[in-house]
Amino acid sequence: MIRTLLVEDHELERLGLSIMLEQAENIELIGQAENGIKGVELAKSLFPDVIVMDIGLPVIDGIEATRRIKQFNPNCKILIFTSRDNDEDVFEAFKSGADGYVMKDASKEQICTAIRSVAEGVAWLDPAIARIVLSNIQTPDNKSANSSTGINYQAGKQLYGLTEREMEVLALIVEGLTNTQIAEELTISPYTAKAHVHNVLQKLSAETRAKATNTALTEGLV
Repeated sequence: MIRTLLVEDHELERLGLSIMLEQAENIELIGQAENGIKGVELAKSLFPDVIVMDIGLPVIDGIEATRRIKQFNPNCKILIFTSRDNDEDVFEAFKSGADGYVMKDASKEQICTAIRSVAEGVAWLDPAIARIVLSNIQTPDNKSANSSTGINYQAGKQLYGLTEREMEVLALIVEGLTNTQIAEELTISPYTAKAHVHNVLQKLSAETRAKATNTALTEGLV
């Protein structure tokens, strides 16, 4: 069972999501908090596997709460659950240590999949967020990025020694693709895809896909 803590200040949304989580397979709702400080306190006492965290919380917001929780329990997975889809919030969330980002209008199946994914160490980006991030992360000053893909091959090579193929794999990891999906996207075997993912994580010194995604976004590699 995935022991899950819900941090949401809107009572009706918290109630609806709690009912959904209580009915979900392999997910156990162990606590609820209505503000950021209480979320941090419950994280310290309950040690959940996954925290579903709103951003717009009172007292301290979800990004600051995420940062504090990661300081004392870096292994706890935090899934940002919000209606905010602007670039600033997305990047700040991942900088604070978030492992995934899902929108509040996502379906029940998507939310549960996101929880299970981050629990397994797989970064989750809501499809809408992935499109926004990948379309806006390249800036006019970023001359070394490929204009058609938004992948900064030069930065990846210089900073981490990544090959062009590994950079392509990293971009797909950021999108939340599995090894099988990466293999299909790049027309390579699943074994080769797995090997590339392993190499990417090793070069980024990332234990999980979530950490690789965080590095990719904060370093502007994709």
